[in-house]
Amino acid sequence: MRPTRTGNGYRDYSVADIHRLRFLQRAGSLGFSADECRQLLSLYHDRDPESADVKAIAEVKVAEIDCKIAELAGLRHALHHLVEHCQRDGQPDCLIIDDLAGEGMVH
Repeated sequence: MRPTRTGNGYRDYSVADIHRLRFLQRAGSLGFSADECRQLLSLYHDRDPESADVKAIAEVKVAEIDCKIAELAGLRHALHHLVEHCQRDGQPDCLIIDDLAGEGMVH
């Protein structure tokens, strides 16, 4: 997809180019990778796309997002635990620093 250029060097996008760009922007905003966007765009251009193919790609993305959410929830829990158990009393020992140095234990 290479848009033509006008006499002053500006890109001249066709209506179809604009639709493709919007499609890719929306797919990217939903977390699809560049390769996944290309695959979806290919299905978009298919005259008879299999909705099952599109659904399968979307289901994989939902599962990946669920894994990321679970991972982030675990990280939040571990950090919250450290913050809650921090002495905050000016002592030289710091549970958070000790844990980051591998000397503490996160529950």
